[in-house]
Amino acid sequence: MSAHYGQIAFTGPVRDVQERYGSRRFYDRHTARAAGVPGPDPIPDDVREFLAGRDECYLATVGETGWPYVQFRGGPPGFLRVVDDHRLGWADFRGNLQHISTGNLAGDDRVAMIVMDHPTRQRLKVFGRARVVFAEDDADLVRSLRPPDYEAVVERAVVVSVEAFDWNCQQHITPRYSVEEFEPLLGGLRERIAALEAENAGLLARLTGEFAVDRPMPARREAPSWPATP
Repeated sequence: MSAHYGQIAFTGPVRDVQERYGSRRFYDRHTARAAGVPGPDPIPDDVREFLAGRDECYLATVGETGWPYVQFRGGPPGFLRVVDDHRLGWADFRGNLQHISTGNLAGDDRVAMIVMDHPTRQRLKVFGRARVVFAEDDADLVRSLRPPDYEAVVERAVVVSVEAFDWNCQQHITPRYSVEEFEPLLGGLRERIAALEAENAGLLARLTGEFAVDRPMPARREAPSWPATP
């Protein structure tokens, strides 16, 4: 948990619930340690390394109706880029043209993100302020965030100024694996299966040959000849 996470997340009602379940004192001590510490919290090396391997995240925004909206964002591993010590960003690909997240950010730039790594059961939560960057406004930035060799239409970019973050508990995260993550294991299994099939074929050919040598086919018997009827 970064220094200023509690100052954002632990509101009065949240602390009341923490009091009920016995965790308020623990989290109050953590929040108090951030008093007087300048923010926002910088992005450390472990977060950078984690983001570099991810291929998905979830982005929450809030619209003018007050309703939260959660949107999936995905791409090749590493599509989430750390821009500098306080910012991360990604190329925003063309979707179903609803543009709800983009529109919400025009009225309220606050966002929350969840970034998952299912195989290792890691979950990173991020608070930040997001800015939508259109290509006509900053083509170089949008181009720098575009993943190479990825076939998708990039409509814009999103840059999030990180305020705070927290590594969430691993409980109840089901390990899941993508095809790319399984491929190194599947490649070894395919090679092993091919070797076993070749070995079986060789054994079968050997057994068939030995059967033919040890048990030759019986000679053809001629039909008996009967004397002609007088």
